[in-house]
Amino acid sequence: MRTLWWKIMALALVLAASITALRTPLAPAIVYASGGPFAPGGNSASVIGYRTHFMAAPVRVFLENGGQFVEASSTVVADDTHLTARFEVPVGLREDMSDLVVVAPGHGAMRLFAAFYNPEKGTGAVDGVTDAPQQGERAGFVFPNRNILYETIRNLNFHVPMWFTMMLLQTISFVFSIKVLGSGRWLDDRAAVQAVNASLLFAILGLITGSIWARATWSGWWTSDAKLNGAAVTVLIYLAYLVLRGSVTDLAKRARLAAIYNIFAYVLMLLFIMALPRMTASLHPGSGGNPAFSQYDLDDSLRPVFYAAVLGWMGIGTWIFNLQYRLARIENRHDEERLR
Repeated sequence: MRTLWWKIMALALVLAASITALRTPLAPAIVYASGGPFAPGGNSASVIGYRTHFMAAPVRVFLENGGQFVEASSTVVADDTHLTARFEVPVGLREDMSDLVVVAPGHGAMRLFAAFYNPEKGTGAVDGVTDAPQQGERAGFVFPNRNILYETIRNLNFHVPMWFTMMLLQTISFVFSIKVLGSGRWLDDRAAVQAVNASLLFAILGLITGSIWARATWSGWWTSDAKLNGAAVTVLIYLAYLVLRGSVTDLAKRARLAAIYNIFAYVLMLLFIMALPRMTASLHPGSGGNPAFSQYDLDDSLRPVFYAAVLGWMGIGTWIFNLQYRLARIENRHDEERLR
């Protein structure tokens, strides 16, 4: 029972996070706005919402440009998801793009970033601006509704934990490879390869869930993205590790060669997945200056579900490795008895 609690916890976390990820509704959001460019003077915008209820309560619509807010002079609600707003845009707005902000009771403040182009920039409007609207609060437990992602944001709780688990298992393999160079024990060598085998399972699951996500959001099963290519190269590097092991028959020589290769493979994994994507342009968060797991990607409702999924899947991965390691110990004991 002392070794069983963490396995039960891992299963419970994965089950709870998966059910929550699939069942929790998305927050209301603005998904489209037509109109513009918004030059100074009268301008109209047609707005489309998702899971909104514009008919249920008064709606206020704003433009936000460089910290200055312009409230719509009139708003006409067509139905729960469509409205038209008219703005008297003042002279002097300083930024190229204006955000659209819609405030409705029970919805909070819904923002569509860079909704309208401002063709005549100045140093800041003097007239026609208002104070920032109160943000309000969203009703109920909902996931954030992000542009482009929309319903596919649920996949965050399946796709990303695969890579965290892969990295954990490859770290375990890295540690055992270092131990092989110090001790030369066959058991440590077997543990290293079993950790790699388990990590490749999660790497393949990560590639599959990522490819499905890419098809839904980027309109292609695969794109020329630094992190995507880095993940694929990492999988090939570790598959080559298995090929290297199979090509050497001498057990002692195989253990040392595989350990040395595995140490370099781990460094390359960190380089291709963690370092290079942060220095180059990428569609992924956390790459090319795009912050990962920021307030834009996660909020207070999604964050605990995401971290529960990560911990749960890492526990499942550790459990799989633990079973393989126990099998390796039995095989190692059998081989030692056979050689006596």
